Amino acid sequence: MQPTNPLPQPIEQEEEFSLSGQLLGLWKLVLYALSKWRLLAFAAVLGALLGLGYYFLKPVIYTAHITFVVEESKSAGGGGSLMSALAGQFGVDIGGLSGTSGVLAGDNVLQLLKSRSLIKKTLLTPFNNNGDASLKGTSASSVAGSSRSLADEYARVYGLDKKWLNSRKVGRAIAFKPGVLSLPRTEDSLLQSIVKKILEKELVIAKPDKKLGFFEMSTSMRSEQLSALFCTRLLKTTTDFYIDTKTRRLVTNVQRLQVKADSLLYALNKKTYSSADANRMLLDINPVYAAPAVNAEMSARDKIIQGTIYADIVKNLEISKTSLIQETPTVQVVDEPEFPLPDNASDWWLAALAGAALLVLIAGVIIIALKK
Repeated sequence: MQPTNPLPQPIEQEEEFSLSGQLLGLWKLVLYALSKWRLLAFAAVLGALLGLGYYFLKPVIYTAHITFVVEESKSAGGGGSLMSALAGQFGVDIGGLSGTSGVLAGDNVLQLLKSRSLIKKTLLTPFNNNGDASLKGTSASSVAGSSRSLADEYARVYGLDKKWLNSRKVGRAIAFKPGVLSLPRTEDSLLQSIVKKILEKELVIAKPDKKLGFFEMSTSMRSEQLSALFCTRLLKTTTDFYIDTKTRRLVTNVQRLQVKADSLLYALNKKTYSSADANRMLLDINPVYAAPAVNAEMSARDKIIQGTIYADIVKNLEISKTSLIQETPTVQVVDEPEFPLPDNASDWWLAALAGAALLVLIAGVIIIALKK
């Protein structure tokens, strides 16, 4: 008996995709969610209340911006400036390839301004704006005296001082004295935590255009004056460090030559008086005696020698001063922080509306999900 062939199974056909059908189904789900209007209304009220709560509890962040440009010394470009200009026409940056840029030249400024030691030194400056002419619109009475540092004000604004006081590990009031860089272990550890937070969340340094020498730095903190002071002080601290590092050898040479020139000038003045006395004695001496004439001649000779040496020292001194002027770079502030600083505060009704819309959307998604 031959086996019978099984009947062919019917092929299941996929439903044809219809955009109008999908939209209709979505509209039905939306209508179903809207039918639960009481739940949506409750979610809207609750979301508005949460938005208002977030508005009043959220700390206001003030952002200070500063734009500056670095003008290098005349010798920084060297003899390759012409070649750099010609190569720039073909898109080749010889200055960047040579690696001969200064400490604060090029992209090195991005790392130098983020130096932990410089930020620490900035935080240990006095919290006042008497010496900050760039901070317009503030008064000396609006800030504390010089006995408190920027680190103390930072700890007060962020509530760290109370946290440290109630902590088991610290358990005492912490103060950072202005100008005191050598701190005890506990204070130094707490200050390093502040520096770390500033580097990670509150300090932004950028170079908007790679082809230009403009740099932008911004600090975002909870205090308007603290943000502006830290921004300007950090740039000043970095600038002083850079200028001192680059011109230290020339400054030492100028000081050494100045001391030597002053010493020679004093000796030359004394020799001038002694030479005048020797010449005056020649008028009344007996020609038989040769000693006064010899003394006058030796005094005149020493005066000429000292005068020649003094002239050479002064010439070298002036050359060194000129070199110092040429080697000293200039950091020019283009835009500085001005009060009032921009902040992240928004209108209360926007916060309430955003909270209500978000919670209504979440509630609608949950209602549709439970229906399925």
